[in-house]
Amino acid sequence: MNSIDLHDRTAVVTGAARGLGFAVASRLRQSGANIVAWDLPNSGLDDAVESLRQDVESPGRIAGFGADISDGDSVAGAMELTLQEYSRIDILINNAGISGPNHPLWEYPPVDWRRVVDVNLLGSFLVTRAVVPTMIANGYGRIINIASVAGKEGNPNASAYSASKAGLINMTKSLGKELAGTGVLVNCVTPAAVRTPLFDQMSEEHVAYMLSKIPLQRFGEPEEIAALVAWLASEECSFSTGAVFDLSGGRATY
Repeated sequence: MNSIDLHDRTAVVTGAARGLGFAVASRLRQSGANIVAWDLPNSGLDDAVESLRQDVESPGRIAGFGADISDGDSVAGAMELTLQEYSRIDILINNAGISGPNHPLWEYPPVDWRRVVDVNLLGSFLVTRAVVPTMIANGYGRIINIASVAGKEGNPNASAYSASKAGLINMTKSLGKELAGTGVLVNCVTPAAVRTPLFDQMSEEHVAYMLSKIPLQRFGEPEEIAALVAWLASEECSFSTGAVFDLSGGRATY
């Protein structure tokens, strides 16, 4: 593992209880960062925090706060608790998301479509909106949005997920330009399918479709995504903002 120095930095990671969010939180913690894990209260958050705490070699602190990122009041509550525990937020990883069911658009239940967009796009907006003013005040910040190659290409039978991730990609580009010159950089990563508990929400046919589109003929590993996120969260990432970093096993070549 390459060494990335995040000592004395505090990182908020949404959806940190499992899957990709847990892998990112673990990698940032191994790099010395203080970790603030946000996730739904019934998501296994306490167990995840305890598991991260077992890494006794890391000097960073860790805390976990329950939050439904699609609810503004819940985000405000988690933000207040975070700032009570830590004096600043240096890094934000907008990772929390859901895939939703697989249906053709004309058969997609509107309540499910809205829920996917509310979590994946509106939720990332609400969290970012809460965190950005503190970063601007401190003159430093790194925001990394976890989007998807589906946001570039559009997956069939996943219009809600694809649309939400396309929105997140373009929110990254807009915010990167808005914050240029403040010391706060904003980037996103667009993985192809990574085998996480998110697969449990998808049909077997959809999982097989995603695998068939990856030239490397395998799914990504959470640790591979976390490695790039760790660099984007560091001071070494100093001349990239509003950018989209592909992690697709060769699927996306543009």
